Amino acid sequence: MAKLVLVRHGESVANAANVYTGWNDVPLTHKGEEQAKQAGELINTISHFAPTHIHTSVLSRAITTANIVADTCHLLWLPITKTWRLNERHYGALRGLNKDISRKVFGVEQVLLWRRGFDSVPPAQGSPMIDRRYKLCDQHLMPRAESLHQTQKRLMPYYYDHVASRLLNGEDQLIVAHGSSLRALIKKLENINDHDIVNLEVPNAEPIVYTMDDQLNIVDKKILR
Repeated sequence: MAKLVLVRHGESVANAANVYTGWNDVPLTHKGEEQAKQAGELINTISHFAPTHIHTSVLSRAITTANIVADTCHLLWLPITKTWRLNERHYGALRGLNKDISRKVFGVEQVLLWRRGFDSVPPAQGSPMIDRRYKLCDQHLMPRAESLHQTQKRLMPYYYDHVASRLLNGEDQLIVAHGSSLRALIKKLENINDHDIVNLEVPNAEPIVYTMDDQLNIVDKKILR
């Protein structure tokens, strides 16, 4: 059996300010750094967890969390892959907008659909991301806004090729990513329906531990707090 551990990054400055972040690159708060260290300490308590690879996004809040977790777990020597496919969901024109203000502007029900629904797409930003970290990516794949469903579609190929393949080989894996990208992955792993996914929340820096059999069926799940 192999273990897959998922960790959402620690609190970011955008989390603290209650604004939509998406692909905006923002740092962790001091609290977020402490949360990341605590997540590492919790991961240290997992019996027989010996990951061979760390996977994260190309956004600083996840990368910093991954590095702090790795340092706390004495795993800085492990290979780490950073990929845009593990990025947070792209919130389009909502990026940088205060969430409370968005409810006043667009209405509570509409914002709930955008934030928690599976297929609802927020208003798109005017042009694709212009950032050096995406220069070598296929620009046709770069979103201007995403539903959770679209986030799942761009995430799963990476999961199957680079995470599941290692799990099938009996290798434990660690993914450090974001609230919505992890929700998209968990939906697939646990076969959560489109209605119930609305209720799934992934808190900052609370490791989720899956134990999987040799067919990648989940035989145990724990959330460490």
